[in-house]
Amino acid sequence: MKSLRLGPHEVWPPVVLAPMAGITNVAFRQLCREYGAGLYVCEMVTTRALVERNPKTMRMLAFGADERPRSLQLYGIDPTIVGQAVRMIAEENLADHIDLNFGCPVPKVTRKGGGSALPWRWRLFDRIVRAAVDAARPTGVPVTIKMRKGIDDDHLTYLRAGELAQEAGVAAVALHGRTAAQRYSGTADWESIAELKAHLDIPVLGNGDIWEADDALRMVEATGADGVVVGRGCLGRPWLFADLAAAFDGRPERVLPDLGQVAATMRRHAELLVEWLEGAEPSVGRRAAEQHGCADFRKHVAWYLKGFPVGSELRRRLAMISSLVELDDLLGKLDPAAPYPVETLGQPRGRTNSPGKVALPEGWLADPDADGVPDGAELADSGG
Repeated sequence: MKSLRLGPHEVWPPVVLAPMAGITNVAFRQLCREYGAGLYVCEMVTTRALVERNPKTMRMLAFGADERPRSLQLYGIDPTIVGQAVRMIAEENLADHIDLNFGCPVPKVTRKGGGSALPWRWRLFDRIVRAAVDAARPTGVPVTIKMRKGIDDDHLTYLRAGELAQEAGVAAVALHGRTAAQRYSGTADWESIAELKAHLDIPVLGNGDIWEADDALRMVEATGADGVVVGRGCLGRPWLFADLAAAFDGRPERVLPDLGQVAATMRRHAELLVEWLEGAEPSVGRRAAEQHGCADFRKHVAWYLKGFPVGSELRRRLAMISSLVELDDLLGKLDPAAPYPVETLGQPRGRTNSPGKVALPEGWLADPDADGVPDGAELADSGG
């Protein structure tokens, strides 16, 4: 299998960490990169907040000193603002790769016509993608898109959207094999990824239900995809990227850490969060950075400990830590020899919600040819 080529960037293994709000910050990306190579995308940034240089958004544009290529996902609905944001990123050298979000199924996004709702208005979609590609072209920054199959089974958009994106000059297209209505329920439709791959000449990446490295190999074999996008599968398992690197290199080894090794990874994760926050806002001081970093880490505890024999009271206390000393004390109460719970392999992680009706602007489905920007569509904050 060939390396994934995105403009001037060669990515091997052909693995992309999906941007996840509140998850794929500098600290988590560094932790994942310590296990294996690939393309690691930061949290989603909204174009309006970026153009307005919102302080929170500008802090999210942080990358590790050795992080290359620096990958950034943008969300926007107004072609003019999207073009301004991409031009700003390219001219100010804020990132090396830009991904456009057309896959988010979250109601606060779709009810404004954004995310996975947007490709239905194909003319507006086309204007946005062309604005981004044209703005990035002078500096050679590659633009890609990530999308879903469509709004629901009656309103599929992925083939037309992929074709329009290719014509606009994007470097690659990633497809999550679910509709917005499915959210994260059921099983991803890998056949749609194969269909899109057969339909396009540019690289196509597959996303959905990659829980283990061998799932990635199966997806590539089944669909012909040029690479994979991994999201929920790495939650509480940054070592999945070591497995993915081994799998694509044809090596059989897989990481099955005992609880002691998992505890060490948890400590490393929390430490990286504290260091990142302390560096991002030196004025807050070490103590506040530690409190904020530990608070941010709490959401990861259940994912790390999934399947391990850890009592409910200890789990509860770990999910309430406020300092690294407290974390060390509680991690010391774990049984370091407890083996990895192999029964959890291949099981879904993170969100597994039920399907539901997609929130859309009034009349959105009635006129797919409309290309106007919905009123109040641009979000003023970043992060999903």
